[in-house]
Order: sequence, then structure tokens, then C-alpha cells
Amino acid sequence: MLRSTLSQQGSPVYSVAWGPDSDRILYTAGRQLAIKPLQPSSKLLQWRAHDGIILKVDWNSVNDLILSGGEDCKYKVWDSYGRLLYTSSPHDYPVTSLSWAPDGEVFAVCSFNTLRLCDKTGWSHALEKPNTGSVFSLAWSADGTQLAGACGNGHVIFAHVVEQRWEWKNFQVTLTKRRTMQVRNVLNDAVDGLEFRDRVIKASLAHGHLVVTTSLQCYVYSTKNWNTPLIFDLKEGTISLIQQAEKHFLLVDGAGLYVFSYEGRLVSTPKFPGMRASVLNAQAVSLSNDTLAIRDKTDEKVVFLFDALSGKALGDGKPLTHKMEVVQIALDQCGPSNERKIALVDKNRDLYLTSVRRLGREPSICKIGCMLHTLAWNDGANILCGIQDSQFTVWYYPGAVLTDRDLLPKTLCTRDGSEFSRAPHILNYVSTQVTVRRGDGSLVYASVSPYPALVHEYSASSRWEDALRLCRFAKDQLLWACLAGMAMANRELTTAEVAYAAIGEVDKVQYINSIKELPSKESSVAHMLLFSGHTQEAEATLLQAGLIYQAIQVHLDLYNWDRALELAVKHKTHVDTVLAYRQKFLQDFGKQETTKRFLQYAEGVVVDWEKIQAKIEMELAKERERAATTSVRGSLASRH
Repeated sequence: MLRSTLSQQGSPVYSVAWGPDSDRILYTAGRQLAIKPLQPSSKLLQWRAHDGIILKVDWNSVNDLILSGGEDCKYKVWDSYGRLLYTSSPHDYPVTSLSWAPDGEVFAVCSFNTLRLCDKTGWSHALEKPNTGSVFSLAWSADGTQLAGACGNGHVIFAHVVEQRWEWKNFQVTLTKRRTMQVRNVLNDAVDGLEFRDRVIKASLAHGHLVVTTSLQCYVYSTKNWNTPLIFDLKEGTISLIQQAEKHFLLVDGAGLYVFSYEGRLVSTPKFPGMRASVLNAQAVSLSNDTLAIRDKTDEKVVFLFDALSGKALGDGKPLTHKMEVVQIALDQCGPSNERKIALVDKNRDLYLTSVRRLGREPSICKIGCMLHTLAWNDGANILCGIQDSQFTVWYYPGAVLTDRDLLPKTLCTRDGSEFSRAPHILNYVSTQVTVRRGDGSLVYASVSPYPALVHEYSASSRWEDALRLCRFAKDQLLWACLAGMAMANRELTTAEVAYAAIGEVDKVQYINSIKELPSKESSVAHMLLFSGHTQEAEATLLQAGLIYQAIQVHLDLYNWDRALELAVKHKTHVDTVLAYRQKFLQDFGKQETTKRFLQYAEGVVVDWEKIQAKIEMELAKERERAATTSVRGSLASRH
């Protein structure tokens, strides 16, 4: 029964495809493509796509990309807004069929006596010339390993995807047949053969382990021993994604997400409302040793954060919400869980960094880059690399943006990225080597300095003297900037002072000296928070310690007059101090008081600088006395 007519036109509709959320339909209209939303009032999106009649289209639900092919003998890849991402060179014959693999990583294209397998970015993996005539229809198996085609000569053609390759450090793994893999160690040319009972569906090689899933089982190999894999059965055979971290790995199938240890133990099964595991891809999921991040498919501004070990939502259970749609997420891989950070790339191709564990406060999402095509974290240190516009950029200490924003540009290394051509994709960043897949499918390698990773290592193990020695040896301002940020993040003031002096930040050296001279630990912590721009946390630290005057003074130094007066009135102390500093400030600039609150309190308060100075001295003496008492108690406790 006909429910409704979506569109009527003068030319035949040769092909139709549903949108990822089944709320739009893509169809052909001669040489044009049209996307018609199902809502009656929504606008039709239509554009000229080919020079000949379009014969076939497909729309993938995982990567949201569109394929089209036609009588101009070309196939093209588009995004869902109708922007052209790739166009092929002309074939000998019209493109008669094409189809995305279910996971959206590859697609097949057919014409007369031609079957081509292509990467999602458009370049060709393989070309076969079967004697079949034109192939008019294609269908993939649910696991994306096999392909069937309906041929013009009445035959059905079957194809299997083989010769996939994975690389990590000195190992190269190749799927030679459907059930056979070959492992090659390039250091000594040793070759191992791996046999499987069923056909291989997915594999991943990283962090010293090869994880292989077949239609029924999962095999976990250690790179130290290829002979005895750990094997366990799978509930569902269609694994669509494998993600690896140093201590465990994630399997995604149609039913859900499963975090396993490399010993084969199920660690957790994270869940969230409206979860559709089948549409998750590598850009929307990121795993570290303690955290799992997943971008929501229904609202792409939202990123869910889970504890990888328990499967429960982090903190108060609220997801991370960005102001724009997020296209890629990546968790850093090293360091303690309370310092875990996540990098986000949004629809505008801006790069942001934020802390994962927010400890009750609103997350500060800081922009650290723009025009970003692709990015990856290093596997052994929290160093981030990416390709911005036409430049290859390495953020040697991206966490600097959360400690001292001014340091970030000094911790960047940029160089010309024209060798990576158009539409590059970073595959991995292992040790000091970055592997990049160019738009034409070729692999390019870029090397990165080993020194910043050493500074990260020394900082993590509190070997500050070694870090200083390395920076003096290397004589690199970039290393000194990294060390300054790390030392401030770890509240190692002596090292921070030396590092800031080395990069000529005299004002910050003076401020660090003033912090070192503060009498109490609470004041030092508050001023270090102030150094990083966390005014509210600094105020809360001082108030919690009962240092009311010091909290007021913080706001006076920052010219936050209203908040200083508010604190003084609330705690019924130092109202005259606030008014005195305010009057002095206005006199210096030759201005009159206009704020009602200050005028109101000025009427009943007499400003006497001698009394104010005496009160301030008394407050500081009290703080010194209290700090001395605390330190005596601490030393007595340690003796006992």
C-alpha cells in the first residue's frame, strides 16, 4: 500500500538509499543527486554530481558518507552536505554498481568486467578483472569480509577481502588467506604463520598484542610469543571495531561494547541510553587504561565518559557536552587516571583539550588548534600530533593549556606538511615515529624528537634533576617550556623557576619566588591555582583554611572589586581594607566612585591606613604562627 509520494520528477530514479538515521532519502535525478528529508516542511538538498546519468548511490550509516557512480565512468565520495571529498579518474566503462562495507572502512565499485575495492577516502586497494560482464548489484556480508555481485552474464560472483596489513614497531602482520595470517619481524626477517579455525573478521595490532576476531572466537597473541594465543568464544560473531590500550582492549559488536583484559577476562560492559553500537567507528570511540570515551550518535555534541574497569559513568554521571558537533575524540594514553585528558575535534575542525575527571567543577574546554585534518596521541607519553591545514604539528605538552596558557605556543613544533598531500590520515604515533596514510593510499613516515618524551618520563617519576640536566644538554627552548609546564602542574617550584628563567619569563619567575615565600601551605596552593587561572578554586582553598583576608587580597590584586567587597561584608571583616584599596585605585586614575554598593558602605566606614596596615600585619602574623604550629605537629607526628 502506497503511504506517500516523496518526490516526482521528469527523469527516472535509478537508485535510492536511506540516510543513517532513516530520516532522509538519497536518490538520483539524471545527473543530479537529491537528499529529501521525510519531514514535510524540510528543504530538499540537490546538487549536480556527475557529467553523465547517475546509475547507483549508497549511503553509509557509520561514517555518514555518500557514494555515487554513473555513465561518466567515475565514482565519487561525498559528505552528507553534498561536498565532494573524492573523484576517481574515468574508468573504461560506466559504473554500474557500488556498495559500502557495513563498517564504512571500504567500499566496492563495479563496471564491465571490473571489480574494485576502495578505501573510504576513495583510493583503490585492489582491482580484479573477472569475465562477468557488467555487475549490476552488490551485497556485503554482515561482517564485511565477503561480497556477492549479480552479473550481466547471469552468474553470481563471490569475493573475499584478503591481504589486509597491520604494522606496529618492528612487526608486520598480513592476512594472506581467509583463515591464515603471516607475521614478519623486520629486524631479523623471522616469519610466523597463524592459522585460524574460522574466517578472520577484524584484527588490531598495538601495545605489544595482536587481537584477532573470527566469526566465533577471539584470539589474543603477545608479540613475544606467537605460538600460544589466548582464545575465548564470542557471543556474537560480527565484531565491527577493536580498540586497544596498554592494559586492555575493547570489542564492539551489534549488541554492545565489551572491555577485555589481555588475559581474556571480561572487565566491563559500558552502556548508555539510546546506545547503537553498530554505528560506532574509530573516530567516535577512544580507550585508555582507565577511561572509555564514546561520542553519542543521536546528539554529536555529547561525549559519554566511562570508567573502563567498572563500566560506570565517570563522576556525577553527566556526559561531556561541547558547543559544536564533535567529529573525532582521542584520550591520552599515559599518566595517572586523575590527569586523564581528552582531545576533541569539532565540525569546524577546531581542536580542544579538556580534563576527563572534573571533580565537581565545570570542565574547562580549551582550544589548542584549528583546521585540523587528523590527530593521534603517542603510545608512551602524553604528546599529541596532528596535521593542521598544510602543517604537521606536534604538541609536546598539550596539558600546558590547563596550567599556563601562555606556554602552549612555546611547546609546539610545526613543520611543512605538504609531503602528506590532500586528505592525509594519521594511522599511529609509536615511539618517535608517526605513520601517515596519504590521500592516494601511500604510507609516509615522520620522525619526532625523542627528548620531549624523556622529559615526560622524568616528570612522571619526579626525577627533576635529570630533567634539568637533559634540558641543559639539549639547549632547546621548547624543552624548557615543556619542563616549566610540567613542574608547575606538579607544584615543583624550584624546577619551574629554573625553567621559566631559561625561556625568559621574568615576571613568572618573580611570582614563583613570591609563592615560595608564603608562610602557609594553603596560601602556596591557592597562589599556584591562581597562576593557572583558577581564581574560584584559589578562593575556595583560602576560605576553607580560614584565611579570609588572603582570599579578599587575591580579588584586590585582580581588581575584582565587587567580589572582594562581597567577601568582606559576608565575613564581617576588612570592609575598610577593600574600600581603602578601591579609593587609592580611583585616585591614581583620577576617577570618582560611581558604584552604588561602594558608595553605600563608604558612608559608614572611616578609612585609616595605619589601622588597615596593622590589621594586615596581624593577619599575616597569625598565618605564620599557624603554619609554624602545623609544621611542629607534623614533625612530632613523624618522630612518633
